[in-house]
Order: sequence, then C-alpha cells, then structure tokens
Amino acid sequence: MSTNEVTPRFGNYAALEPSGSVSRPRQDVGSALCGSRWRFRPPVLAVIDLAPAGLPRELFTEALRRISPVLSDSERIEIGADGRLVLVLQGGREGAIRARLEDMTLRALEAVADRGVVATPVVGWVRARRRAGEADLERLLTRAGAAADASAQHLDLVPRRWRSLGSSRPRLRAPDRLRTAAELMLSAVVGLGIPFAILAECQSHGIEIITPVYLAAVLALVITASTIWVEGLHALRPPAPPERPAAPYPAASAIIPAYLPNEADTILDTVRSVLAQRYPGPLQVVLAYNTPRDMPVEADLRRVAEEDPRFIPLRVEHSTSKAQNVNAALDLVRGEFTAVFDADHQPAPDAFRRAWHWIAEGMDVVQGHCVIRNGEASWVARTVAVEFETIYAVSHPGRNLLHGFGLFCGSNGFWRTDLLRQVRMRSEMLTEDIDCSIRTLLRGRRLVNDPGLLSRELAPATAGALWNQRLRWAQGWSQVSRRHLGRGLRSDRISLRNKMGLLFLLGWREVYPWLSLQMLPVIAYLVWRHGLNGVEMAVPIFIGTTICALSVGPGQVLLSYLRSAPELRRRRSWFWGYMVLSALFYSEFKNVIARVAHIREITGRRRWVVTPRAVPGVE
Repeated sequence: MSTNEVTPRFGNYAALEPSGSVSRPRQDVGSALCGSRWRFRPPVLAVIDLAPAGLPRELFTEALRRISPVLSDSERIEIGADGRLVLVLQGGREGAIRARLEDMTLRALEAVADRGVVATPVVGWVRARRRAGEADLERLLTRAGAAADASAQHLDLVPRRWRSLGSSRPRLRAPDRLRTAAELMLSAVVGLGIPFAILAECQSHGIEIITPVYLAAVLALVITASTIWVEGLHALRPPAPPERPAAPYPAASAIIPAYLPNEADTILDTVRSVLAQRYPGPLQVVLAYNTPRDMPVEADLRRVAEEDPRFIPLRVEHSTSKAQNVNAALDLVRGEFTAVFDADHQPAPDAFRRAWHWIAEGMDVVQGHCVIRNGEASWVARTVAVEFETIYAVSHPGRNLLHGFGLFCGSNGFWRTDLLRQVRMRSEMLTEDIDCSIRTLLRGRRLVNDPGLLSRELAPATAGALWNQRLRWAQGWSQVSRRHLGRGLRSDRISLRNKMGLLFLLGWREVYPWLSLQMLPVIAYLVWRHGLNGVEMAVPIFIGTTICALSVGPGQVLLSYLRSAPELRRRRSWFWGYMVLSALFYSEFKNVIARVAHIREITGRRRWVVTPRAVPGVE
C-alpha cells in the first residue's frame, strides 16, 4: 500500500530520494516547510527513525498510521527512501514541541510492539526560519538527522533538538577541591550569614521577626521528626507478598548495567549469583556494559555465555552511563518482567519468584531491600550498612504504606518489561532510577516496596567515596524535584495521598536541610542583640530543638534494628555506633551534602564520579 492510500496529507514514496545521509522530499514536506502559513510561528522539522537499523519498511508505515491522527491539517509526514519518517510541525514553545514529539515516539513504539518487534524510536528535530526556502531544506534535514543519531546513542525515547556546538575554546576551571571548598563556603553564607543579616536588618528598621523565624524553625523540626516517626511505625507491619499465583511462572529477564573498569572484580560474582536464581520459569540475564578499553574479564564473560545460553554479555559502544546500558539491553530482553541489578548485587535465591507474586497480583514495579554485605571493610561501610537498613527496612516500606507508592526501582527493582520499555532511563539525570520511578508513578502505575525481597550490595569504604556518591544522589534528587514536583501536584492520574507523599519527598526534603540550619542564626542573633540575656534565652531554644531532633535518631535506629536483615541484626554494635555517629555529625553531614548539591545544581556543575567498589577479599 502506498502512503497516498492512507491519507492525502502524506507524500509519495517515489517523490522522495536520498540526499547524503537523509532523504530529501521534493514535494509535500518541502512545500509545507516553505509555505507562508508559518508566518507567525516558525515550523519544526523532525526525523523519526527506528533502532536497530535495517527494520522492514512496513514498521515505518505502521508508525506513520499511528502518528497521523495527531497532526493538524497544515502539518505533514512522509517516509523517505532511507526509511526515516520526516515531519513538518507547527512551532511553539520548546516544552510543548517536546511533549508532542514524545507522544509521537510512544505511538511509534506501540506500532512496532503490536507487530511483535522490539525496536526503539529515536527522534531528532530542529527549528526552521519563519520563511524557510528550498535551500534550507537540505540543511534542516541533515541537522534533524544528526539529532536523531544522537538520540540513538541514548535509546531513552527523548526527542533531541539539534543545537550548534558553538565555540570549542576550553573553559578555565578551578580544581575540584577548590570549587568544592567554595561551594561549602557559599552554602554557609546562604544558610547562616544571609538569615542573620536579614534578622539584623529588620531589627535596625524596627521590625522584630525573630519570633516567627524561631517558630518556623521549630515547626520544621517537628514536622520532619513526626513524619519520620509515622513512617517508621508503619514499617513495623509491612505487607506480606501475595500467595503463589495460579498461572505458571512466565519468562523473566535481568539487566545488569556495568562500567567494567570499576566493576571488573565484582561482575562475575554478580552474574553467577543472578544465574543461580531458584526461579521455576525461563530466565535470561543480560549484562550491558561499557568500557573505554578491552579488559581480560570480557573473555571470562564470553566463556560464561558459552557455558550457559541464558547469559548474554552486551558491550554498549559509545555508552557513558547506566541509563544508556539499560536502554540498550531492552532490545534484547524477552521476559514478561525484568529485574535491574547494579553490578555489585547478589540477589537472594528466591528474588524473582517473590517479585513475580507481586506483579501477578497487579503491581507494575516492585522495589526490594538492598542490604550491605561489606560492612567489615571500614567504619564508613558499617555506617552505610545501618543507614541502608533505616532506608530500605523502615523509610521506604513505611512511605509505601503511608503515601501509597514505592521507590526507587533502579537496582533490585522488578518491572513489567513493556512498562520499562515505555519509560526508559535518561542519562542526563544523575539519579536516573529515581527519575524513572517518579515518571512511572505520574503515569498512574502501581509501585510497591517489599522489604523481604533481599539483594546484597557493596558500600563505599572511604569517606571520600561516600561524599562523592551522596553528593551525586542529592543533586539527582534535586533534579527530579525540580522537574517533576509541579507536574505531580497538577496530575489527575495520582491520588491526593500520592500527592502528599510527593510534596514531602520532592518538596519538603529539599528545603529541610536549609530550615534545619536556622536555629544557629536565631541563637546568634539573640546573643548579639541581648548579650548574656540572649544566652539565657538561647539555651532553652537550643535544648528543646536538640531534644526534638535527637529523639528521631534513636527511634529510627531501634525500628531499623527490629526490621533489619538477619545477618545485620547480629551486629548490635553497628547500630549503637550509628546512633552515636548520627547524633554527633552524620545527620548534619548529609544536610551539608544536600546544601552543596543545590549550589552545584544552580551553577550547572553536573559530574558523575564513579563510586569505587570495596570487594571483600580483594586488595
């Protein structure tokens, strides 16, 4: 069937011919682009391709059919001789254009999925001039095609706009340590110096605001402490996994994204651990890895693949992120549901069986309990081991029961495969897994947390590694909050209960590190304003807020001990040590990291620092 038989809006295959790496439409798209109808809003030219290359033309015809209904009368779509879809669309705000193209991408994804083909739509686009001429067409097609090629390296369903690279002159940058010191100083000025200056300035004008500021600081501490307590008490009665479903266990897949130079010592153990699953159905394991150089462990991985056909090692060329590795592996997975494990994880033998019970019951994503297995490596690793219990055994399941959704689903997370293919992970996000799970929630899908679904991983063993890891996490949370909080509160797909959870998780947790600091400028102001009397006034404030804040730590540690993994429950001294460290400095250490992360996000300093793996028994 020719495209003209679909609708008169489309051009004819014969009217398109190759010109370099893209096809050049002689009519319809070209005439639409150059028409006078774009007088007030410059048009957009977009190219939609399917990866991998070489797919049948019928898939593009089906994608064209799915996209056609959302085009206006003045917009055009055609299939070029090189197989790509070429579109001319109305212009507008960049956000609106991206939203339309994302919708078209999903329509194309559904088109190929309905044909039983696993492929990824990739989209590139470029703005034209208000009065584009015939001479502009070649240039615009080349640029949109280049943007589509860039999208093909990420496979995240994000339409990419062509942008000029601009000047190639290197930018002068201060050393990392110097920049970090400057960020720490700036966060102190913003969190302490400016509030004190505001209090002093208001007082000089006869405006006394110390009482409302004090009450706001106290209220912030009370709200946070109360929420943590409520979440913790909810976690004491986690939901049990559903009974074994009547239907047989379906095919399942696992994706292990890895950066081999960092994870060469752990990857074989991880692969063997996942292959050793006691799962009654067919199991497939895909290791999607990137490496800047050939490594000896790759030969070992190939031998494992020869011995066990369930294992597929996939080297992802041009990848620089976990997200790109996961997205590339999605073209190979065949399971009805798919687990994602970081390269240092060792899931419990019943993990896939237990996760399927949830998914068969109607859940879309299941997040398990990540347990630290190298706590003996250092005091840092022991601290993280207990902290993970407060997160995965208390906070996550408590939040699930309180707010109705689970997070974070990026490691020891189990997904319906078709859903993960629709959502993908985005490499521009520093916490791509949090972003992915929040976008899933905003689709109205069901995410559950199961603290009994165990997988054991490695913790950072040094303070420097922990700083870098947590700084990336905190900045990633800030990115997610900025991008999704407003959308979530406006969404009609999630409940009021979900929205309250998002408001606390993406809103309150972002401002709290700054609010928790405000007692210090309040006390300093009282001492400066009233001298010794100010000290007398400040002491009860300081004691009261300290008691309020410190009451949370011991309670949370006790709850985490009661709900912790069996091997950690035997380590009582670790929990006592964490309680002391948390009270002395660790809680504020995490608040400092959050404030520095905000400074970095505002200044655009986004750098992924790989977390070294402290492997037990490996020097």
